[in-house]
Amino acid sequence: MAHPLTALHRAARQVDARTPETRDRALDGLRALALLAVPVGHWMLGGFTLSPDGALHNASPLSSLGFFAPVSWVLQMLGVFFLVGGHSSVRSLERARAKDVTYGAWLRGRSVRLLRPVLGVTAVWALLIPVLPRLGVPADTVRTGATLVVQPLWYIGVYLGLTALTPLCVAAGRRLRGWSAGVLVAAVAAVDLLRYGPWAEAVPSWVGLLNILPGWLFGYQLGVLWAQGRLGRPAARVLLLGGGALFAALLLVFHYPASMVGVPGVERTNSHPPSLLVLALAAVQCGAAVLLRDRLGRLLTRRPLLWLPVVVVNLSAMTIFCWHQSAMLAVAVPGAAGLGAVPGLTTAPDSLGWVTARLLLLPLFGAVLVAIGWFARRFDGPWTTFSRTWKAVAGAGAALFAAYAMGVV
Repeated sequence: MAHPLTALHRAARQVDARTPETRDRALDGLRALALLAVPVGHWMLGGFTLSPDGALHNASPLSSLGFFAPVSWVLQMLGVFFLVGGHSSVRSLERARAKDVTYGAWLRGRSVRLLRPVLGVTAVWALLIPVLPRLGVPADTVRTGATLVVQPLWYIGVYLGLTALTPLCVAAGRRLRGWSAGVLVAAVAAVDLLRYGPWAEAVPSWVGLLNILPGWLFGYQLGVLWAQGRLGRPAARVLLLGGGALFAALLLVFHYPASMVGVPGVERTNSHPPSLLVLALAAVQCGAAVLLRDRLGRLLTRRPLLWLPVVVVNLSAMTIFCWHQSAMLAVAVPGAAGLGAVPGLTTAPDSLGWVTARLLLLPLFGAVLVAIGWFARRFDGPWTTFSRTWKAVAGAGAALFAAYAMGVV
C-alpha cells in the first residue's frame, strides 16, 4: 500500500501534468484564497450563545473583542473575489463570442452554474425545517440555522447582477479607462457624505441602498480593466498606496466603524450596504493581487503540491460557499444537545479562550464540510440524474425556504 505522502505527490504531479499551459494559475490561486476566506471568516467572526432551553442564538466576537476588527480586514476578501470575477467574465465572454455564442446564451449558462448549488442547499434546508423540530431541535435553533445559511447567498445575487453588466463594464473600460472605476468611488463617497454628514438625520435611510451597485461593482470593474490590459503594475501601486491612505483616513479622521462586517447591536455597518471603507480595502487588496500575480503564478507552476489544493478548491467553489455554514451547524447543534456549553462552540464569543477554542475547532468544521461536499457535489454539475419531477420538487423546496427565510432573517 502506497504511503499517503507518496500518493499525494503522485496526485499533485498528475493534476499538474493535466493543467493546460494556457491556464492562468495565479487567477485560480487568488480565487481559491478569496473563497477560503469566506468559511474561515464566518467561522471565526460568528459564534453562538446557548439559552437555558438549549437553543442556539447567533453572536459575534466583534461585540466584545475590539481587537478582532482588524481580523475582518484580512478575512473580508470580496474585493479580490470581484476582481477575479470581472477578469474571468471578460475572458469567458470573449471566448463565447469567438464561438458565435450570443450574450443571452452566455449569461444563461453562467447563471445556471451558479444557481444549481443554491437550489440544492435551499431545497435541503426546506426539508430540514419541519424535520429538525420533530427530532427535538429548538425552533430558535432552526431559525438561527436558516439565518446563517441565507447570509452568504446574497453574494450570488449580487454576482449575477454584475455578470449581467459585463458588456457595459467592458464598454466603460474601453471609453473611460481607469476613470470607469474612479466614478464608482466618487458615487459611493457622495452617498456616504449624504448619510453620514451633518445633515444625516434629514436623509432617508434608503439612500444608503444607492451604494449597493457602485460599491460592489468597483472590484468587478477593476477586474474588467485588468483583463483589458488597462490595470498594470503602476496603477496597482496607486490602488495599494492610495487605498491604504484612504482607509487610514476614514478610520482615524472620519471615524468609520473598524469592522468590515456587521456587529450585532451596532446600527452603522460598512458592508450592508457597502461604505467607502469597503472600496478602500478593496483597492488595497486588488492592488496587492495585481502586483503579486506573476510571482504567484510562478510559485504555483513550480510547486505541484501547492497547485493541487488550488485546483480542488476551485472545483468545489460553490459547494464550499453554499454549505460551510451548514457544516458549522452540523457540529454545533448536536454539540448543544449532547454536551451543552462547549468552549468555542456554544459558549459566548467574548474571551481569548473562545478564540483559541474556535481555532482548534476549525479543522473539525472543515472535515464536516468535506463530508457534506461528498453529498452536495451532485448539485453543482448538470442535473442529468434528476428527473423533471425531482427538479420541480427542488425548485418548490427552494421557494418555500426563501419564503421562510424572508420571515426570520
